[in-house]
Amino acid sequence: MEDSSEKEFFSRDADTSADEKPPSAQGRISPTTLINSPSETIAASQHSRTYLQNHYPKATEAEWNDWHWQINNSITSSKNLGALFSLSDAEKQIVHGYNDSLPLRITPYYASLIDESDALQPIRRTVIPTADEMILSPGEASDPLNEEEDSPLPNIVHRYPDRLLLLATGFCSTYCRYCTRSHKVAKDDKMHFSMSHLEPAFQYIESHKEIRDVLLSGGDPLTMSDRMLEQILTRLKSIPHIEFIRIGTKVPVVMPQRITTSLTAILKQFHPLYLSIHFAHPDELTTEVKEACERLADAGIPLGSQTVLLKDVNDNIETMKRLMHGLLKIRVRPYYIYQCDPIPGSKHFRTPVEKGLEIIHGLRGFTSGYAVPAYVIDAPGGGGKIPLLPEYYLGREGNDVLLRNYEGKIFHYPDHIEAS
Repeated sequence: MEDSSEKEFFSRDADTSADEKPPSAQGRISPTTLINSPSETIAASQHSRTYLQNHYPKATEAEWNDWHWQINNSITSSKNLGALFSLSDAEKQIVHGYNDSLPLRITPYYASLIDESDALQPIRRTVIPTADEMILSPGEASDPLNEEEDSPLPNIVHRYPDRLLLLATGFCSTYCRYCTRSHKVAKDDKMHFSMSHLEPAFQYIESHKEIRDVLLSGGDPLTMSDRMLEQILTRLKSIPHIEFIRIGTKVPVVMPQRITTSLTAILKQFHPLYLSIHFAHPDELTTEVKEACERLADAGIPLGSQTVLLKDVNDNIETMKRLMHGLLKIRVRPYYIYQCDPIPGSKHFRTPVEKGLEIIHGLRGFTSGYAVPAYVIDAPGGGGKIPLLPEYYLGREGNDVLLRNYEGKIFHYPDHIEAS
């Protein structure tokens, strides 16, 4: 069902007047003002076409394939949600009575992948809020990674010596309920930024010549218009000591229609450029997502995955193995499995750390090395990413190092070093 009230296009089509608007207003234009139609888009699968006919009968397939339409018709209210899904009591409780700090937004495409009646479906749990979000547990914090402390200026986080995080937008096309930046994204004063608003961040990067790597994040940078994204990348590329740029995104997963030929043509101008894509479950590996990722890979863009370990979503070896194998088949290299960050109301998503170690142990040696990501905890308080591994190194026995392999067998490695 179309949400006729959702008529704002949340990706900034950067024009000359945008810098004159207040930050909260920048980037909001009506779809009717779009000058150019989208470039060649990702073709709809039979599953998507059937869903479109059943739930959006007034929309055309061309509209479905237009990423602007996907944003403008996203599910953003309890009314929308109730029309599409049979809600559980826990889901009804929060969507009807809780002023959630992280608003609801699900693209129609991603909604088509969600089971309409099973509240326990893994990907459904990641985007539809439940009453569990109202339960605050010890150790949870709105900014658990202490990014504000490492933010010398608005829009940047400078934690590591040679790299920097640039927050280019506060908007996502779909909001994950376990979002690390739930305290920051989807806020009116941080939703859209002009180039003039971002200029102090660019000047900071220019003045810190030790920065060689910039990660463009948010929100989701791929929800910005082609023009705005190209302006940001051009500005970063003009800084001599920036060696490469990364973009963190979930758009290819929740809105593959965004990966147009015009977008890939823009991105390929800025090599070396890398994309880190957030995947959560094998159910996300559709024909549309496959085409989107292969289109990006064909443009010469290395793709890596980032997966948050989530209870009752992907917290078992078999699910993770299927996901990692599926990613490799669409040319995405498994990169990280993250321990879920302790944001407020996230206890129902978090697993024991031992579960992550168990999964890594179940992958290492039992499948291709390329299919084994690093398991990391982004340390609360701003400690940065800390990798964890099962106990493979067991110490020493005389001049030998003791090693345990994936089968649990013990091996000796000769490591005698003469005293100098």
